[in-house]
Amino acid sequence: MRKKLIYSIIAIIIIVSGVIANNYYQKIFGKTITKDSVIFVNSSDTLTDIKNKLAPFSEHANAFLLIASKKNFTKPKSGRYFLKKGMSNNELVNMLRSGNQTPLKISFNNQDTLEKFAGRIAEQLEIDSVSIINSFTNKEFLSKNKLTKKSVLQICIPNSYEFYWTTSADKFRNKLLLEYNRFWNSSRIKKAKALNMTKSEVITLASIVQKETAKKEERPIVAGLYLNRLKKGWPLQADPTIIYCVKEIKGQDYVVKRVLTADLALNSPYNTYKNKGLPPTLIAMPDISSIDGVLNSQKHNYMYMCANVDKIGYHSFAKTLAQHNNNAAKYHRWINSQGVNR
Repeated sequence: MRKKLIYSIIAIIIIVSGVIANNYYQKIFGKTITKDSVIFVNSSDTLTDIKNKLAPFSEHANAFLLIASKKNFTKPKSGRYFLKKGMSNNELVNMLRSGNQTPLKISFNNQDTLEKFAGRIAEQLEIDSVSIINSFTNKEFLSKNKLTKKSVLQICIPNSYEFYWTTSADKFRNKLLLEYNRFWNSSRIKKAKALNMTKSEVITLASIVQKETAKKEERPIVAGLYLNRLKKGWPLQADPTIIYCVKEIKGQDYVVKRVLTADLALNSPYNTYKNKGLPPTLIAMPDISSIDGVLNSQKHNYMYMCANVDKIGYHSFAKTLAQHNNNAAKYHRWINSQGVNR
């Protein structure tokens, strides 16, 4: 009887020990992440902060701190980390210790200013907009690459790019410059030379085309028209450059739906009604379709264009001033009927 009791106690101890050992094992090596997820670890985060961020996706979030302590892990490396379903706390600690973060794709569209662009990027990466602006306007960087504070935006080709969330402002800037130089392959450089234009001049004209029309199929036509004017020594008379001048005075949030006659007299090198040739720099960030629209411009005899009121979003093109005046009169009647005064 006594032996039986002893055996029973031993059996119970073994079972309890096994349960405890298994529970401990599961907390360390067992599956804890319940679904594929992503967490962002800031440089200021503590292990407790990480535990709280893991909680929505972990069956053993509290055990994370225990495992970290056992492995003498005290400071996580900041980054964007992909949590794979079924990962264990041991794997989590190893990943955070090594800083093995997962890159992410960021994208940006046509931003008008460096400030707006910096704000767009700061929404997607850990760096703040001020750091981005300071990096892009660094005097040494601008001088080395023959850029200015106004022209530096041209190295930003709207597209999708892969970065680590913790990428520094300088590394971000340098990668965009690298991609910009790759974009200008031998084929594009050859086409620019055929137009007797530099890369900067192509992008400056492309920025006007970008602002002139949102229709990609129209961009080679619009580009061809402006190139015709440049060849003849005519002023471009591009309304987007006037809007640029107005916003420089009134502020970037100022809405201009209609260019007024008084605007055409603004004293600015960007006023293409008063000055012949291209403005000093781009007026906004053109996308690839606008740049290639210039490089592959359509050859035609159009010299004038006006918004098409019969096909909103498109333009009416004209070869003669008489034709253009008819189109313009029709447009002015329409815009007046809409009550658009500015």
